Amino acid sequence: MEEGEVRWDGLCSRDASTRDAALENIRQAVLRRTAQISPVKEDPPPESSEGRLASATALERLNEMLARLLMLSKRCPFRDVREKSASILSNAQELGIRIPRPLGHGPSRFIPEKEAAARHQCSYLVNLHVNDFLHVGGDPKWLNGLENAPHKLQNLGELNKILAHRPWLITKEHIEQLLKTEEHSWSLAELIHAVVLLTHYHSLASFTFGCGISPEIHCEGGHTFKLPSVSNYCICDITNGNHGVDETHDSPAGSISTTESFCEVEALMEKMKKLLECRDEEEASQEEMATRFEREKRESMFVCCSEDEESAPTRDVSRHFEDTSYGYKDFSRHGMHVPTFRVQDYSWEDHGYSLVNRLYPDVGQLIDEKFHIAYDLTYNTMAMHKDVDTSMLRRAIWNYIHCMFGIRYDDYDYGEINQLLDRSFKVYIKTVVCTPEKTTKRMYDSFWRQFKHSEKVHVNLLLIEARMQAELLYALRAITHYMT
Repeated sequence: MEEGEVRWDGLCSRDASTRDAALENIRQAVLRRTAQISPVKEDPPPESSEGRLASATALERLNEMLARLLMLSKRCPFRDVREKSASILSNAQELGIRIPRPLGHGPSRFIPEKEAAARHQCSYLVNLHVNDFLHVGGDPKWLNGLENAPHKLQNLGELNKILAHRPWLITKEHIEQLLKTEEHSWSLAELIHAVVLLTHYHSLASFTFGCGISPEIHCEGGHTFKLPSVSNYCICDITNGNHGVDETHDSPAGSISTTESFCEVEALMEKMKKLLECRDEEEASQEEMATRFEREKRESMFVCCSEDEESAPTRDVSRHFEDTSYGYKDFSRHGMHVPTFRVQDYSWEDHGYSLVNRLYPDVGQLIDEKFHIAYDLTYNTMAMHKDVDTSMLRRAIWNYIHCMFGIRYDDYDYGEINQLLDRSFKVYIKTVVCTPEKTTKRMYDSFWRQFKHSEKVHVNLLLIEARMQAELLYALRAITHYMT
């Protein structure tokens, strides 16, 4: 092992002596790096630029180690690791090193995550955060209902429900109400933090339902759940070692022949090829592009899941949020018109990113990287085909989601969406993004029947990041309007 190298894998061992040796190695590494950055004696000699760079690098590495130790001291399942990690942190603090602090027990630790997940009745995420909240010493009274939380956190309820279900309705007045509520007011920095958490957990609820993730079997609503597979195996079966289960008889797609599914893939690839050729031949006018957007936006209102019945949230989940009847409504229904949100006027890249980074340092960069990773991710495959450029398909999925939220890209031809996304796929997209609690395994199985599970999970990643960005755009634009 090289000098200064730290090995963390020993902490996963079931053998206590192996964990102890790994912790001792980590303790020694912390001491070495602490010595490298400890305050020097009086009248230190001038430090070269190389020396300053080395010190900065050592401090960065030490902070990474301390942050990991903090996590281990709070969450590691092995008691000895928790206790010794806490001891190492304490020793470093005694040597004058500033150690990281856990997030507080307020908005950044519990309410936004739980409240956001509860809006979509996502008991899996709610249970997860309730357990975390109790683990860090949160007040159990808060779990009896949102009305038992501090007023400052209760005031987030209105913003949370609008963000989750109808973000296009957010105005600067909503922002002003939170920032000017006398003793229970939020600062701009706190509000940006809360908005990021709320939008992240709304989208995470979509991913949870889209992937068929259920509560643990000992929790309310918990049960084992097998997702139907386009092959004869399911992710759940493979994980559990049940490789021989033939479930095609239980799936609507089981009656679809392999040949028919294969033809669907071939047809989609042929459409992509023709669209590329059409792009080179002619370009639609701006008026025609705007017309196609409005047509697609209007048609998206009539895409609804077949299982579109109202589902009442369980008592365990509903007590964590207010106004349980409030849900998704198409923004142009019932004669209500909302102006199109033009990305050219307010975009994540040019406006939202800088606003978040200014008020919530470094997080704008992290969110931006998350968006780009999901959008650009590709293995250049489509079902059984390799070396395929999927950028056109990925862009169609992303822009269709934003279209459902009234967000328009002036440089995109929305006529491509109807060519590339069939109705069953649109039903799945709209359900996962807008009403994820109504997602069913039949919806999952009905689109892209010949595609791999990994490709469908990639679709889910696209859906949740596009959704999060849409929510952020509306919220951040309202905050910008308030500031100006």
